[in-house]
Amino acid sequence: MEKGARLMRLARKWNTLRNQILAVYLFVLLLVLFTVSYLIFNQVATMLKDNAEEQIQQTANEAIGRYDSLFEQLNLITKQMVTNDSLQSIMYNEWHGLPASFSDKQELITITSRLQANAEGIYVTELFNNDYQKIIPLDGPGLAAQIDMQWVELADQARGRLVWIGEDQLNPNYFLLIRSVRLIDQYFTNGGYLLIRVNKNYFQTQQTNEQDPLMIVTDQTGRLISSNYPQFTGQVDWDAENVNEIIDQESYLRISETSNETNWNVTMLTPMRRLTEGLPVLRTVIVISGLVGFIIFFILSYFLSTYITNPIHKLTDTMRRAGEGVLTLTPQSTASNEINELNDTYNQLAEQTNYLIQMVYERELIKSRTELKALQAQINPHFLFNTLDSLYWSLEEHDELELAEMVLSMSDLFRYTITRSNDEEWVYLKEEIAHIKHYMQIMKMRYGDRLTCQFDVEEELLTIRLPKLLIQPLVENAVLHGIGNRLGKGRISLTITKVQSHSTVFISVKDDGSGMSEERVQSIYQSIRARNGVHSSGNGMALVNVERRLQLYFNPDQTRGIQICSELNKGTEISFIIPMIKDEV
Repeated sequence: MEKGARLMRLARKWNTLRNQILAVYLFVLLLVLFTVSYLIFNQVATMLKDNAEEQIQQTANEAIGRYDSLFEQLNLITKQMVTNDSLQSIMYNEWHGLPASFSDKQELITITSRLQANAEGIYVTELFNNDYQKIIPLDGPGLAAQIDMQWVELADQARGRLVWIGEDQLNPNYFLLIRSVRLIDQYFTNGGYLLIRVNKNYFQTQQTNEQDPLMIVTDQTGRLISSNYPQFTGQVDWDAENVNEIIDQESYLRISETSNETNWNVTMLTPMRRLTEGLPVLRTVIVISGLVGFIIFFILSYFLSTYITNPIHKLTDTMRRAGEGVLTLTPQSTASNEINELNDTYNQLAEQTNYLIQMVYERELIKSRTELKALQAQINPHFLFNTLDSLYWSLEEHDELELAEMVLSMSDLFRYTITRSNDEEWVYLKEEIAHIKHYMQIMKMRYGDRLTCQFDVEEELLTIRLPKLLIQPLVENAVLHGIGNRLGKGRISLTITKVQSHSTVFISVKDDGSGMSEERVQSIYQSIRARNGVHSSGNGMALVNVERRLQLYFNPDQTRGIQICSELNKGTEISFIIPMIKDEV
């Protein structure tokens, strides 16, 4: 217990305004430092990565352009070979069944050797007729023994374009390419095939230093063509998903670019450590700067919080003594305007305390006397009801039965209207209808036989609940403005039915009176939509107030507001829909 009390005293000692201000300042500082540091670090890291990706993407585009150029060089040399006049003539004779002579073959070797001397990388060129028989060189295996026949079919489909085969099955140091020889004088009929063997070094890319990204070049089928990483040399296929397992289990940034000409793919792999070389230094600078800023801000916050709270402590001591009965004034200080204003306010309070005590005492006496007079001036509603009852019995004794019935109806009307208890704010429908009947009975004293009223209410709806005086104002409106403004007899119909598709009740008050113009109807709608409180008179007062009560008492999703259907000299119908509520409000 003693230890707990000591901890509580210690907590109260440190729970001061100065410490709270200091803690808030430091918390805000830490939050700002952390947020700014995090944003700066992420922004710099993202910028470094984006710049590296852009640079590597440019390098990949340049590499693709270089390989397209190398392939195009082979394409041009081989095209010159197959379009040579001498080669076309010899292949034309071969196609017509005239085999090439030894001198023809010597001439072909001279032509191909001269042309391939202008292109780096071509190791040997072999020429075959359309029966796959070798024409030059004079020895060596046939076409079917060197390549799969599917490549011959692709060469036929390419219609003279150079087709990439890939690594030579007979010698892995070379790549094979093939193109068909189209006979110009025979309407470009296929007259044979030109098979080119290219040194692998022709496509090889060297890694100048360790900082260069790794580059892997694959053909359209994913087979390796070239790489500047020695461990990939000699591999036919490689798996881009598992490349990290091959290269020291290190994480790499991968950039790929595909050629539109050859469909070859160049993949650039850059170690992530290279992209983030400067981030540790940046992190260290941010941490050191944050610590220095925190120390400086802590010192300044301490002195600032002390400067703010010292005048408050002085004022607190003065007010504590005032609580003990010593109403002393606080001297002016050099603190902020707010503190000086607080001092001035306290001094005024101390000077006027006795005066206010006296004033409050006298005011309470006056208030008590006024309330007593107000209570004495109140009229008890029961006195009015008892007086009307006495008048009713007096008229009945003198056989004034019609006046007696009117007085009784008026008494019931007042009793229903004046009662304002919470329990009777909601009534049963049958009570509201009874009130309407009392009202109509009084109105018949005024209008006589001119006024008739018809009630069409479903029996099961008599026990539903609704706010008091929700329907009677509409009936009163129909009597005064509908029937009262026309000559001759008039009828008012009250219809209350259940809406079958929903648990709602349709209520309609209809008269065959003078009706309203369309402009008048729109004016009432405008007053209803204005929502400017309860109207006291004019411009559809009853309708506006009923609409307000519908909005206050019921859920808008279950209620349809006031609907007006009127025609001049034919009558008016006012209707609305409320939810069916029984036994509870």
